[in-house]
Amino acid sequence: MPRLPAPEQKSARLVVSQPSGPAGPRQGSDDKVSVGKILEDPSEIAPAYVYRRTVDPLNAPSEPETVVIGFEKGDAISVNGIALTPAALLTELNRLGGNHGIGRVDLVENRFVGMKSRGVYETPGGTILLAAHRGIESITLDRAAAHLKDELIPRYAALIYSGFWFSPEREMLQALIDQSQTFVSGEVTLRLYKGSANVVARTSSSSLYSMDQVTFEEGSGAYDHHDAEGFIKLNGLRLKSWAARNGKARPGLRGSELM
Repeated sequence: MPRLPAPEQKSARLVVSQPSGPAGPRQGSDDKVSVGKILEDPSEIAPAYVYRRTVDPLNAPSEPETVVIGFEKGDAISVNGIALTPAALLTELNRLGGNHGIGRVDLVENRFVGMKSRGVYETPGGTILLAAHRGIESITLDRAAAHLKDELIPRYAALIYSGFWFSPEREMLQALIDQSQTFVSGEVTLRLYKGSANVVARTSSSSLYSMDQVTFEEGSGAYDHHDAEGFIKLNGLRLKSWAARNGKARPGLRGSELM
């Protein structure tokens, strides 16, 4: 996950032209729009005029578009082979994603102050970037490191959401995340189509993926399925004990039948 800039201290919310009435006035920001009474009721479908960055996925192009995003140490650095600054890169992904109706999110969130709030978000560039980043991590992060990062990211996100960017715990997590991205470099190919951004290919000079290891062909030499026998027996030991106990507790059911 790339390092994020410190959040602005002031909100960028503004009021745009929308007639007042039963729906209430329309308010929005660069990533979120709220429409008075309508969006406050989670049972109501958000009106079409709420969306400003994305086309309706139903009206998006009928032909998919392919985009290639380059990464270096976890940071996105290029789109379709063209090096871009972070701001320019996100702007381009917002344009591409918006054209294909990607990044619409309608959710009810748990606010820091204790209430629930319904929000409609448009994050076309962020949605594409997240999918691409996960794609490059899938071949460059060790399994245990990836699992640990997935466990910590909700905590990291919660800190930012609650306004604790300038906090020791956020800096501690940032150091761990930055370390995890040391070898997260390469390119990810995605297909954009009617609201979806799907990874279809990924490549990296630092990849942990081995074609020799994944093959199940006999004689490949990289992996011998017989090596798994001891692993299966060790992991099955507790299950045998569990099954035997349950068999005694339930007359007529033998432990072996639970395996």
